[in-house]
Amino acid sequence: MAYQKSFHFGKTTDGLVIPAYKFGDKGPKVLVVGGVHGDEIEGIIATNGLLQAFSQSFPFKLDLTLVPIFNLDGALRANRRNARKVDLNRNLPTQDWSPEVAKERYNPGPSANSEPENQALVKFIHKEKPTFVISMHSWLPMLNVNGDCTAVSKAIAKRTGYQITDDIGYPTPGSLGTYCGLERQIPTITYEIERGLQATPILKIHVPALLEGLKVLEHTS
Repeated sequence: MAYQKSFHFGKTTDGLVIPAYKFGDKGPKVLVVGGVHGDEIEGIIATNGLLQAFSQSFPFKLDLTLVPIFNLDGALRANRRNARKVDLNRNLPTQDWSPEVAKERYNPGPSANSEPENQALVKFIHKEKPTFVISMHSWLPMLNVNGDCTAVSKAIAKRTGYQITDDIGYPTPGSLGTYCGLERQIPTITYEIERGLQATPILKIHVPALLEGLKVLEHTS
């Protein structure tokens, strides 16, 4: 029987608790994160849709952690960045991290892993060692893959019609895809839902697509 528990993933720059939920206790370890960018509400809707689905039942042989709103300070402000105006997806301690601020919205912070949200994420990854990561965003519809995500991304693409690509089209130093997928061999999908898509189609299309992807993960080692 799968079980659920909620726990504190970490704290935000403003000191708010970041809620997380654990489902299952066997099989591949999966991390699903929403709201890395606080203004990308589409990904937050999808992760909360998963939370709602899992509150009814959890049918997978997985050890899954769900963080519906990672950048809680940013989400409360409807802002891409956190309370210190740092882009959390440019702040992770990757080999290619750079202090250069190409555009203010991509501000990488004063140093790699300077933000408490990412410190909690890095600690979780090092301790729990997930074997697959899905990060929910919104922009142009695509599945940006880092590492061997073939089977999972194909299952999601079959439901969504989304393009699968390993190149999002511009540099992303300090990103989760680089930190996990390229540097730690943890396959990572950055799932870009179409920006501006309403809640109803997100829940009808993308939550079932995520469930199909998770079903595939049951059979990976």
